[in-house]
Amino acid sequence: MSDVLELVEARLRTTLGEPDARAAVTFLGTDRIEVLRFVGDLDNEVVRYATLGMSAQPMSDPTAVVADPLRGPRAELVLTVRGGRADTDKVLRPLAVLAASPQVEGVIVAPGASLDVGEPLWPGAPFTSVLVAEPGGLVEDLELDEPCDPVRFLPLLPMTPNEAAWKRVHGAEALQERWLRHGVDLRDPLRSGVPLDD
Repeated sequence: MSDVLELVEARLRTTLGEPDARAAVTFLGTDRIEVLRFVGDLDNEVVRYATLGMSAQPMSDPTAVVADPLRGPRAELVLTVRGGRADTDKVLRPLAVLAASPQVEGVIVAPGASLDVGEPLWPGAPFTSVLVAEPGGLVEDLELDEPCDPVRFLPLLPMTPNEAAWKRVHGAEALQERWLRHGVDLRDPLRSGVPLDD
């Protein structure tokens, strides 16, 4: 399905511009996952990281006896942070790990899900997990020929361990409302956790 990945990369380039860096990670028994870095504004204020490879095959229900090679949700992951405040380029491997999780662990990554890498996303990061947000705001879905599902570009919102625990109890929507109410800058790679006791 290299043609799918070519279409995905073309969509990313059309939307985000030319990547200024890319790295490839291969895990035993999985397809190669690349992570592309896109630097936005002229002052490099915003940096975006997008996976490339997760959508090569559809995510399948882990209980299915045989995985459908064509039908099923497809996705890539997109993380946006403010540049120059932390060594966020070290997020490349954790992002690749998350993108490989459907192949490795048989999970279906969808909006509202929590993904945990078990270590800081980058050196000094107060985050070890991310919330998968709704797609479509930054990069539009990529329609594929029938019977394939479209590729969705899922934004990732870093969560502190306390936010992740609170989200497990109250849900993704409640956490996002709390972030909004407190004016949390979700792109700040050094932000502190949102107040959870009011």
